[in-house]
Amino acid sequence: MLDYVNLESDLSDEERMIQETAREFVEENVTPDIGDHWIEGTFPTDLIPEMGEMGFYAPNLEGYGLPNVSEKAYGLLMQELEACDSGLRSMASVQGALVMYPIHAFGSEAQKDEWLPKLGTGEAVGCFGLTEPQHGSNPTAMETRAEAADGGYVLNGAKTWITNSPISDVAVVWARDTSDPDTPVRGFLVETDRDGVTTNKIDEKLSLRASITGEISLQNVFVPEENVLPDVQGMNGPLSCLTQARYGIAWGAIGAARDSFQTALDYAKDRDQFGGPIARFQMQQDKLAEMASEITLAQLLAHRLADLKERGEMRPQHVSLAKRNNVRMARDQSRIAREILGGNGITADYSPMRHMANLETVYTYEGTHDIHTLILGEDLTGIPAYE
Repeated sequence: MLDYVNLESDLSDEERMIQETAREFVEENVTPDIGDHWIEGTFPTDLIPEMGEMGFYAPNLEGYGLPNVSEKAYGLLMQELEACDSGLRSMASVQGALVMYPIHAFGSEAQKDEWLPKLGTGEAVGCFGLTEPQHGSNPTAMETRAEAADGGYVLNGAKTWITNSPISDVAVVWARDTSDPDTPVRGFLVETDRDGVTTNKIDEKLSLRASITGEISLQNVFVPEENVLPDVQGMNGPLSCLTQARYGIAWGAIGAARDSFQTALDYAKDRDQFGGPIARFQMQQDKLAEMASEITLAQLLAHRLADLKERGEMRPQHVSLAKRNNVRMARDQSRIAREILGGNGITADYSPMRHMANLETVYTYEGTHDIHTLILGEDLTGIPAYE
């Protein structure tokens, strides 16, 4: 895999071991069948417990049987998972950053003891309910409501584009508490087998097909008081979760780009046309040089972001910069890789076009490219441009 300026020479032994272990796991257990899963629109659910055994879910968190590895090691893990497929990284990213993280950061001890070990091993699967049918980029306008009732709350509303929801045991649902005059946003742990909860699968996707995506419908769902996340109110709760997930995406996108580059490089050196490999042509070398340059710049940004996160100096705007840049880079470079593969590149035998299609979703979710542009614009100018 491309590491042109030898960034990985500075990895710790633990970071290198995690990267190599994840790469071997993916190559042996997922890569051989991922093209078929993408075509069929399925996810290898049998691997969910195995991924838990490998420590792929929230390994950067501490306690409750979790590995507590470095932020760079976590990023490298996301990179290796997405080098296989964005759907694989999405599953682990949601489980860790969007479900386990808020329980770890905002949950009661009882909630942590109940859910973190099960989620960490893959015995249980979680999902994150924020996006609604009418409210994506503007989650503050959410319509899902939680009305106080005897011993808890009754939830009503709908969430959509929810990774893992059809196979989830628990959903972290964000809703407005109507019992408070300010109707603050609060987090609720909603078991998906509760009366009134349905999690229909979204089919016929043209992107991120090897990922199980669905909806969450909440119709008079009673949730006991002990299922409310006690240590968070307001939009800072869900947005802090998104910051964690976007950090992983900034790393993961590099994996898709590196895999696309390596596939194109190998193909260019093996494909004979006009009496020799197409890699000898200046046009192909120009594409490969540009790909290597853009991927290397994204790697530098991700490694710097990890350093900032380790020191507690990372701001959400830093993550917006990295997510915006690195996903755009991967989206562009996977397309160039497909060009090098020619007609063969449109088949599932090669990964770049699958990555290219997946990255259309990654470009949009966890904050669209345009929204991250406006986040940076506000940070640079001090002027919000959302209205």
